[in-house]
Amino acid sequence: METDGPVTDDVAPEIRQRKIIHIDMDAFYASVEQRDNPELRGKPVAVGGSRERGVVAAASYEARKFGVRSAMPSVTAKRQCPDLIFVKPRFEVYKTISQQIREIFAEHTPIVEPLSLDEAYLDVTENLQGIRLARDIALTIRAKIKDETGLNASAGISYNKFLAKLASDHRKPNGQYVISPEMGPAFVETLPVAKFHGIGPATAAKFNGLGIQTGLDIRNQSLTFLEAHFGKAGTYYYWISRGIDERPVRANRIRKSVGAENTFFDDLTEFNAMVAALQPLVDKVWQHCANTGNRGRTVTLKVKFADFEIMSRSQSMPTAVSNRGELERVAISLLERSMPLPKAVRLLGVSLSTLRTKVDDAQSQFQLPI
Repeated sequence: METDGPVTDDVAPEIRQRKIIHIDMDAFYASVEQRDNPELRGKPVAVGGSRERGVVAAASYEARKFGVRSAMPSVTAKRQCPDLIFVKPRFEVYKTISQQIREIFAEHTPIVEPLSLDEAYLDVTENLQGIRLARDIALTIRAKIKDETGLNASAGISYNKFLAKLASDHRKPNGQYVISPEMGPAFVETLPVAKFHGIGPATAAKFNGLGIQTGLDIRNQSLTFLEAHFGKAGTYYYWISRGIDERPVRANRIRKSVGAENTFFDDLTEFNAMVAALQPLVDKVWQHCANTGNRGRTVTLKVKFADFEIMSRSQSMPTAVSNRGELERVAISLLERSMPLPKAVRLLGVSLSTLRTKVDDAQSQFQLPI
């Protein structure tokens, strides 16, 4: 029973003593560029577009000292760090290195949940090399990543995903940290709510508006209170404030959608110019489908206007989009039906959702009616 908060009738889920590692590459994109170009080493580097409407995709630690961070407008980043060096992203290179790293993970466990090219959860409760301590597995993985790629990785080790993620941030860069079951609740109670993984600025502001500043403040609220203010997420907050997170590490997570978008240097107003701008986006989406074998039924067109207002239009097909030409046709049709647009266009995006693999489709075709 909790002694530091309201008594509830809820029974905490049983905590299995799992061993979870969260691996996070340090300034991944920027570090790759510094590795491959010695002239960039030790200098503030931003991966992304340097143009007026460019955005920072990643920043080196030298750049972060000036407050440069990912998703920051390039103009702002340059203002904060006048010596900032912009480098165009090379996503194919990053993907190749990411695959190398995932092969290292696979030497230790098949239960790997990639979150992006540069981070993943690993469940090493049972590991393929019979290493007893999860911290030693993390050390081994980090050493091999360094040996094979020349890049640094940080690691967090704990008994659940939430705490493993927090732990990996605790000793960055090029470090690791363990949060044991005995440490978990105390570690969370001093944590500001804005530092909780999964709590963004808007939710953190809402918590603060309710007088809730730390993990302990959350823990002092009843489940009913949290659900009333945060809906289903309130249940998640209730348990993680107690160091409890039963989410499994999900290997081979099913991707539900794939998309591509582009922000333009000059606003677009003409239909033909927008159609031309859609072509490379359709190419990127269909290339993913061709590489993975995924197919989707729902095509979505995203339009961001010059004043940052966003509009989206979707169309679901009776069967999965079967080729690039069909994807292009539907995307252009969605745009055409939206014309004339009320304002100049800053960004266009195309996505395909309700994804299924070819195997899924084949299986569904052989299902018999009941």
